[in-house]
Amino acid sequence: MLEKMFNPESVAVIGASHVKGKVGRAVLDNLLNGYEGKIYPINPKSTEIEGLKCYKTVLDVPGPIDLAVIVIPSKLVPQAVRECGEKGIKYIVIISAGFKEVGVEGARLENEVKEIARSYNMRIVGPNCLGVLNTHTRCNASFAKKMPPSGNVSIITQSGALGTAILDWSEATGVGFDSFVSLGNKADLNEIDFMEAWKDDENTKVILAYLEGITDGKRFIEVAREVSKVKPIIVVKSGRTSAGARAVSSHTGSLAGSDAAYDAAFMQSGVIRAETMYEFFDMAGGFSGQPIPKGDRIAIITNAGGPGILATDSCERYGLRLATLSKETVDALKTTLPAAASFYNPVDVLGDASAHLYRFALETVVKDSGVDGILVLATPQAMTDPVAIAEVICDIKKQTDKPILPCFIGGVVMDEGVQVLKRHGLYNYDDPARAAYAMRMMARYNRISQRVYPQPRQFDVDREKVRGIIDRARKMGITVLGLEALPVLEAYGIPTLKYKMATGVSDALQAAREIGYPVVMKIVSPDIVHKSDVGGVRVGIGSDEELENAYNKMMKDVSLAAPRCRISGVLIQQMATGGKEVILGMNKDPQFGPLIMFGLGGIYVEVLKDVQFRVAPLNEKDAMGMIYGIKTHQMLEGTRGEKPSDIEKLAELLERLSQLVTDFPDILEMDINPVKVYEKGKGCLALDVRMAISPK
Repeated sequence: MLEKMFNPESVAVIGASHVKGKVGRAVLDNLLNGYEGKIYPINPKSTEIEGLKCYKTVLDVPGPIDLAVIVIPSKLVPQAVRECGEKGIKYIVIISAGFKEVGVEGARLENEVKEIARSYNMRIVGPNCLGVLNTHTRCNASFAKKMPPSGNVSIITQSGALGTAILDWSEATGVGFDSFVSLGNKADLNEIDFMEAWKDDENTKVILAYLEGITDGKRFIEVAREVSKVKPIIVVKSGRTSAGARAVSSHTGSLAGSDAAYDAAFMQSGVIRAETMYEFFDMAGGFSGQPIPKGDRIAIITNAGGPGILATDSCERYGLRLATLSKETVDALKTTLPAAASFYNPVDVLGDASAHLYRFALETVVKDSGVDGILVLATPQAMTDPVAIAEVICDIKKQTDKPILPCFIGGVVMDEGVQVLKRHGLYNYDDPARAAYAMRMMARYNRISQRVYPQPRQFDVDREKVRGIIDRARKMGITVLGLEALPVLEAYGIPTLKYKMATGVSDALQAAREIGYPVVMKIVSPDIVHKSDVGGVRVGIGSDEELENAYNKMMKDVSLAAPRCRISGVLIQQMATGGKEVILGMNKDPQFGPLIMFGLGGIYVEVLKDVQFRVAPLNEKDAMGMIYGIKTHQMLEGTRGEKPSDIEKLAELLERLSQLVTDFPDILEMDINPVKVYEKGKGCLALDVRMAISPK
């Protein structure tokens, strides 16, 4: 797939120019600088450019064309694309701007181009992009300043400017690229298509992506799960803040913001998210030049105590384990290292250590079966020989399947050694924390590559009952259901307390007597989100007299606090005691669909926002990951003598909620809050619910 885009036998440049500084000339010059296939400049006003015969249109070219690069004004692009279709060209890169990024007319033009391409079964990159390139075929169909070093990293970027910066970084660090794609407006080909294409590309070891949005969330997860088992996918996703979040009224929606779905989707599909460009580059350097560690037991070799301590702290902070060196390793180190050295982890070879001592320490430690990876730190002492130490690292790296991350700390003095590492394809980390972070993510990828994704459980549920509730609500013009949605939970096997709806005080008294005191009374209104805020909740009602008084006062309080709200009645509910309160919820994400939320109730969700999100459908592993992913999960496991909560049943509730919102795309938002979780074996009970549905 897409083979002829990156390895074409012939390329046409539509808009090739004589004039230096024009994009059409830059693309042509880049192709002339190393590409060995046929190049056809297309320009109706020229007969020859740079010694190449120039054609008026692609239809005048005598031979077949695999790839066309379009660099002409946007209004002329549709005709050029049509001519490409008539010529039989299957791949087009549209560098030209002036499409949907500029407004309505541009969007219309872009849609016209898409329809033409679709009618001829052509694939398009762009428009409004930097272009594409492949270092192994030397095909640079872009206006990037120069071809980056050849390597095993392939990158997708939605920002052309950031793309040029990444290519420049490649030159500076020596981390080489295989393929580079600037996506532009993504009129046709998108990040998912290229991930899929590179899955089996033998020249691509690592996939990098800078993304501002994802075209098809569900397909992204499916493809990323398959690709990430074979090679790491590292993504920088911009737009983390909630500024672009749409208006929502539920707890879940307000907590989801604009980015929680991306975090969840990346986590569930094996994508590694970089928070900063430093992390992006550091991981690219580690993954491209090093083997993947088989575990997280890390050894540190250093010529200075301070950096060794910093590296130790960073390993612990990032969840790596400091390897315990075997007795044989320690005894071997003692035979050669100075008496003042540290023979345990971190191994301190002292400030005057020669390259010979570094070699001995590294060869000894790397053989230890209890070590999965090594950080080698070097600082510029008067006796330090950075070049010789770098050569030692490069030599031993060839002899082992364990990652060895060099961390040469300093500037001018260490630069010659860093250049040696660079020439051998090793990325240097100038800070122990950055090296530790990269190692942690490499160790994490080892687990990602071995993941199994179980199918979600399917529970026996009553879909017809839920369909009826939703349809009746729509007929009445109701799109927000409060306690009226409790039967929806029951239909999907989510237990609730005994309850009855009442339209007046006499109904309420009858309901309370049937359920048995004490009871809770709650206002039922599609217009009230937080019932307690308007005096719409009364708890611990113990008698008929108390209930009648509470009912009258509630109606008065609610009418004063929310005079325009529609009141359907009250709900009389069994009084719940004991247990721990949690919240379950769902918010419909535009890219990924139903986004499930879980957290402890009360201040933990309101103030601390200690919540977890996952994209539905959930399997049991996803549900358990949500529960154990909150910072306060120990409260459910049992602390200070308390018995553990029924975590297994809670996970099942999350799975049932996932099945509900997957079965009914009509549901836009949902809060089940609170849910009482009782001791292990005693289950859970949903006390309250709020559900928003689409109007049709």
